[in-house]
Formats: sequence, C-alpha cells, structure tokens
Amino acid sequence: MEYTSLGRSGLQVSRLCLGTMNFGRSTTEKEAFGVMDKALEVGINFFDTANVYGGPDRRGLTEEIIGRWFALGGGRRESVVLATKVYNPMGDKSDGPNDAAGLSAFKIRRSLERSLNRLQTDHIELLQMHHVDRSVTWDELWGAFEPLVAQGVIDYVGSSNFGARHLCYAQQAAAQRHFLGLVSEQHKFSLVCRLPELEVLPAAEDLGLGLLCWSPLGGGILSGRVFNPDWGSRTSDLTQQLSPAVREQCKQYSALCRDLGAGEAAVALAWLLSHNAVTAPIIGPRTDDQVTSAISALDLTLSVDVLTRLDEIFPGPGGEAPEAYAW
Repeated sequence: MEYTSLGRSGLQVSRLCLGTMNFGRSTTEKEAFGVMDKALEVGINFFDTANVYGGPDRRGLTEEIIGRWFALGGGRRESVVLATKVYNPMGDKSDGPNDAAGLSAFKIRRSLERSLNRLQTDHIELLQMHHVDRSVTWDELWGAFEPLVAQGVIDYVGSSNFGARHLCYAQQAAAQRHFLGLVSEQHKFSLVCRLPELEVLPAAEDLGLGLLCWSPLGGGILSGRVFNPDWGSRTSDLTQQLSPAVREQCKQYSALCRDLGAGEAAVALAWLLSHNAVTAPIIGPRTDDQVTSAISALDLTLSVDVLTRLDEIFPGPGGEAPEAYAW
C-alpha cells in the first residue's frame, strides 16, 4: 500500500479510501466486517462514512456497524483514520426544526455527539461538511470547529461537494482566525465526470487540500459491468440506462483495458491517482475480493499514450478555468 499526506496536514493516509455507504444497505453487517478486516490487511487505513448512511429509514446504521466492528478490539480503531460527515437531516424529532439540513453550530455539536456514540469512539480524525450551507457564516462555522480541534474531539476539518469559490471563502476566513481550516475536499470525480477539472482540482491543489474522489467508477459505468455477462441482470439494467453515445464510450474503454491487460476498475482508479490533486479515490467494495482487485490500481502506471487515448474516449472540459472557456 502507498501512503500520502492528507492535503497540507501531516496525517498519513492510504492512496485508496474505503467507502462504507453500502454497509447496512446492500452489504450485510457480517460482510461489512469482512471488508473492513480485509482493508486493514492490505494496508488501507483510511475509512470514510457519514452520519446519514444506512438508508432513509435507518440513518446512522452504517456508523453503528463500524462502531460494533471497532468494539471487537484487536487494534481496529487505532489502525483507522476515520472520516465522517455532518449536514443532512437525521430524522431526530427531538431536534425539531434544527434537524433540517444545514451546518449550524448547534447541528455540528449534536451530530458529532451522536456520531461518536454510534461509532463507539471518543474522537474523529476528519469531520467533513457534507455540503455547503450558504445560510451560515464562516465565523459561526470556524467558531464551532476550532474548540473541537482544541479539545481533541476531532483532528481535522474537511468539506464535501463544495465549489471552488467555497473552498476559497473557507480558507480565507480560516486564515483570518489563524486556523488551519480545511485539509480536504471530497468531490464527485471520474473519467465520466470531469467537470471538477475546471475549477475544483486547481483550487484544491493551490490551497493545499487533498482531493477525495467519490463515485470513482462513475456509478458502475467504469467497473467492467456494462459488457460483462457475468454480472447478469445488473449488467442489463445498467446498460439499458446508458445512452448510445455512452455505450460506445464504454465499448472503446473496454477494448483499451483489454489491450492493457488490466481491469476496467483498476484503470479508472489509476487514472484518478495520476492527478496531482488527488489524495485517494473512495472505493465501495462489497466483498473481500473487490478490495483485493481495487489495490491492483496502485501497481498500474498509465503511459502518456494511454492517458491521451482516455482523453479521446472521455473528453474533459478542455483544461482549467479560465482557459477552457476563454483565451
């Protein structure tokens, strides 16, 4: 396993991050335990979750599953750099109108207390804002996060689904308070979703933020499922949802991966890892074997010719802003 600093912090994290959104939904608790054990075995020390994961009727279930896995002991908690999130409503009637989506100081405090209980831990390495809240000032936000860092309840603050300008606002406000501010941004980014190359990637790199990529396989499009009969009805359902143009892209992509002798998922992850701004793609394996398959991306170096061909198959936005849309 390879490790790198999370943004400009000194925290060392694995180049692949274990995503847990499926735990309690399509992945049973027993399967989730196996996946987490396998992740540690292969060197993945970075786990990402969110307070809302578990499904609309079981918000918080994923954190509970992780907490029960930590409770098994064996150094599990000590071996993990744990990231969770706050923003979404949890359906807690005791909070009344304050359970709505948002990032008030009240919500951050209440949500963190409950996440700690579900996760059976006394601290979180990375607490991420799941979405920007335009109604809350940065004075309120940093005023809520600073004491949590000072108390050791959290180590770092990250963002998720922020625009480049929001990253800049956050860091400017933090600098005025002589506070570290954000260390990472979690964003949707893949070969089939390259819009972040315009603004978010350059901003993250300039600001020293680590970029964590969610949906790195484009919702399954880059997983090898599209033309693989072994996936059965799930392949058929996915393929039918795709436009003819995207199916043609997938066909060309499959051919390129066959020529390379590499799996489609591994190539997609290796492409993300080739970007300087990217700290780690967030993988969502449902089995031990999928964990093992994902780490093969770390041994895959894509040549300039292959990167050029990938640009031809999946054209990006044309470069960074403003050059992509103005001379």
